[in-house]
This record gives sequence, structure tokens and C-alpha cells, in this order.
Amino acid sequence: MGALRLAELPEPKIQDDDVLVHIHATAVNLLDSKIRDGDFKVFLPYKPPFVLGHDLAGTIVRVGAKVKAFKVGDEVYGRPRDFQFGTFADLIAVKAADLALKPRNLTMEEAASLPLVGLTAWQALAEVAKVKPGQKVFIQAGSGGVGTFAIQLAKHLGATVATTTSAKNADLVRRLGADVVIDYKTQDFETLLSGYDLVLNSQDAATLEKSLRVLKRGGLAISISGPPDPDFAKAAGLNPLLKFVMGLLSGKVRKQARKLGVRYAFLFMRADGDQLREIASLVEANVIKPVVDRVFPFEKTPDALEYVESGRARGKVVITVTPGT
Repeated sequence: MGALRLAELPEPKIQDDDVLVHIHATAVNLLDSKIRDGDFKVFLPYKPPFVLGHDLAGTIVRVGAKVKAFKVGDEVYGRPRDFQFGTFADLIAVKAADLALKPRNLTMEEAASLPLVGLTAWQALAEVAKVKPGQKVFIQAGSGGVGTFAIQLAKHLGATVATTTSAKNADLVRRLGADVVIDYKTQDFETLLSGYDLVLNSQDAATLEKSLRVLKRGGLAISISGPPDPDFAKAAGLNPLLKFVMGLLSGKVRKQARKLGVRYAFLFMRADGDQLREIASLVEANVIKPVVDRVFPFEKTPDALEYVESGRARGKVVITVTPGT
């Protein structure tokens, strides 16, 4: 496991289609831990040392020659694309296409909590699954970062929503819109749910296997925790060897899905400024509200990461990079 340390780095250089952002706030995701530990090195071969962090809210301080959508002084939020991340920092160069104007009704800390989980939920529910009114959606870990956003989005799309959480977070997920709330410590979701159109899986392989069995025939399980599959490898433009490896990794779950007459897909969210604009409009209309558990100062970033890894967070954990903004 790599160690976090504070370091002085040169100011990032921007390309013609980049903007330079002064980061006011960022957020912590389990993805940061997984990348630090090399969990995704098969398709994200980052060479240490590198800067972690995948969410940002901040102010543009410089724009590239070809950037037309933003100007210096704009308040923006976003999730930089792979190989350009690193938001645990004061400044970052980001593709303009990966950003959107910050929702006007949010603080920098609230806005920083949204990009990664918002894009994950949007791409799973609206883009891949195309959730329609009247469908039944099971979202695991409803009080987590992705879960709190996904419940709200699924309800907005007209779905009936079931979720798992602990008893102490049951009221929170109901307020967000969950119709069926299952206490994962005392209840077995597989015995309580059936005939679902979609499962959003964020847990381990055993939970994913059980999730396939609550789907109706033709239903879809989308996993954001793995295993990656050949369709993902193809869409990501990975080489034939990696496509073969991912076929092996996901072979068991895909075979189980075929046997049950359901479908399986792995989702690794991508940066997308257009989708962030859609999300911002829902936030400004009060359809979706950020759920922020704790805000840490920048020098406590290792503590923030440790807190997220503990699994106790309700919603998102945010880091203030520049106080008083």
C-alpha cells in the first residue's frame, strides 16, 4: 500500500483544450484507495508517485487557446478524465470538456461531492439501463456516496427503489426516496426482493451473485465494483490480451447471468461535462441534493481517506483545499 505525503509540485501546464483550475474543494472516493493499492492497474497502469483525487470544485484561472465554453473566473465542478486526475492539489489542468459550471445553489464543498458519484449513477441508470417509469431498481449501500445520489436519480426517473443500509441510516435513505429499505445486518435482500429490472451492485462477488437472482428475466445487473468484462475492454479500446483477461475475470458471473436469463455489465465511469450540466440542472431544480457527511481540512487528507475506507460515511466525505471560499 502506498503512503500519502505532502509535496510541492510545479504549476501544471495546460494544452489548448485545457483549463487551469484553482481547486477550492475535493472529495474522497473508494476509487482513490483502489488506485493507490493498484486494484485497477490492469487497465489504469499509473506509475507512482502520483496525486490522488477525482472530484473538484473550483475557479478557472487560465484557459487554453481553443477553449470557448469557459472563461477565467468561472466557478466549475468536474471529474477529470483518467490519466489527468489528481484533485488532492491546489491547481490542476483539466480538459474543458470534462467540466461544467458549478450548480449555483451549492457551496464549493457540496459541489465537490457530486461529480464522480453523480456521473456513476447517471451512466448506470440513465445511459446504460435507460430506467423508465414503473421499473423496479435495487441500489445497494443506499447511504453511501453513489447510493445517496442513485436513489434520488432513480426516483426522478420514475422507478420504485429498494436499497440496503443499516438501521441507523434507514430514515436517511427513505428521505432520499427509497421505497423498500432492507437492514443488511438482520435481513437477506435475496429473500425479500424479486422481479427487479435493474441492480446497481457496489459490493463483493457473493453479493453480486445473489443480486442476479432478484432480477426478472431480461433484467440487468450493473456492477461498479467489478469484475470487468470484455464489453468494457472493447469500449475502453484495450488490447486483445486485456479483453481476454477480463473475459476470464468475469466468466463466472456472466455464465451465471446467462443461466438465469439476465444480463451483466461492468461500469467504470468516465468524465463527461455534458452529463454534469444535466446533473447541475437537476440540483438547481432541487431534484437532487448532495449528502455530505464530513468535511476535512486539506492537511487531514489521510484521515479523510481512512474514514471513507472504514465504510461508516453517510454520503460523501469532502476536503477543503482553500478555506473561506
